[in-house]
Amino acid sequence: MSRYNISVLAGDGIGPEVTEEALKVLRAVQQMHGTFDLEFENNGASSGQFLKMGKAMTEEQFAQCKSADAMLMGAIGLFEARHQDGREVNGDVIFRLRFDLDLYAGVRPVKLYEGVPGPLRDQGKGIDYVVVRENIEGLYASRTGGCNVRDEIATDTIIITKTGTKKIVDYAFRLACKRQGRPVDGKSMVTCVDKANVLSSYAYFRKIYDEVAANYPGIEKDYAYVDAMAFYQVIQPSQYDVLVAENMFADILSDLSSATIGGLGLAPSGDIGDRHAMFQPSHGSAPGIAGKQIANPIATILSGGMMLDWLGEQHQDNSLIQAGKDIEAAVAAVLKEGIIRTGDIGGKSSTSEVGDAVVRELINQHEEAQP
Repeated sequence: MSRYNISVLAGDGIGPEVTEEALKVLRAVQQMHGTFDLEFENNGASSGQFLKMGKAMTEEQFAQCKSADAMLMGAIGLFEARHQDGREVNGDVIFRLRFDLDLYAGVRPVKLYEGVPGPLRDQGKGIDYVVVRENIEGLYASRTGGCNVRDEIATDTIIITKTGTKKIVDYAFRLACKRQGRPVDGKSMVTCVDKANVLSSYAYFRKIYDEVAANYPGIEKDYAYVDAMAFYQVIQPSQYDVLVAENMFADILSDLSSATIGGLGLAPSGDIGDRHAMFQPSHGSAPGIAGKQIANPIATILSGGMMLDWLGEQHQDNSLIQAGKDIEAAVAAVLKEGIIRTGDIGGKSSTSEVGDAVVRELINQHEEAQP
């Protein structure tokens, strides 16, 4: 039996609640398959830890993440946990893991599941694309290196490198090769989102995009300026398959995309590198509703499914890949039925009731598949 060590950073606010439901689902799918063993190791890195001991992540906690086969995060951040310059300390965890472990690809699936009341007028052709975010360069590379002179002038510098851009664009094209294409017609496409008409840094990003795209003649090239893309995501989302963009632009667009599929409670994500990866819901820690059992755990549950898929590909373990698919299929079935759902998508169910429903659906689908 294959064994995989998972570092679990439950975090702050609703983080522990949604993480518990994801772990519940992961344990269930592990038991059903019986071919792999997930060993979960708690990691207390968080903003709450910062408030107690002055450090959001210790060296021991970072080492645990680095040695793990994968990381699962709930949500980290508290408004009051800040550095003297005003930055939230959650970056001491999230950004350190991204930058120090080279988690260069921020992967945000955008999918409208049947039964979810999406806010767009025309959803008939479906929404199913992925935002691929360059995770360790761009404007956010200045996060600790900006300049503030006399509290009068503040500057941050955007960083676009050839190596980093090649890596993220190549990831986007490889992802497009594995997908079924855009919903409207099945065409495989990678859209380069930038501001190349104004800034030389983004023109350079597009130049490298073109160089990498030449290696994938079977995948169509596409371009959009970031301001126009914010419009297209609302008006014609079925036209897209994979989007690739610089760090800050993709951060903004991925949150916009979540609004079109029912909200952040349905938006999973992965911070992925060649050797390490961390999976987490796209939402924040929402401390205002912590402990009330009203948070939507679906994004975290789906993130757990993404984790299994990544582990399966890394270790050529088809059982893990299938388990990841099983989790998504169970989530889709629960959402389609429309009986068990949290308040953010029109229901009255609790956080744990949603997790229980996904587990029941996993068991039902497993039993039906038996000869």
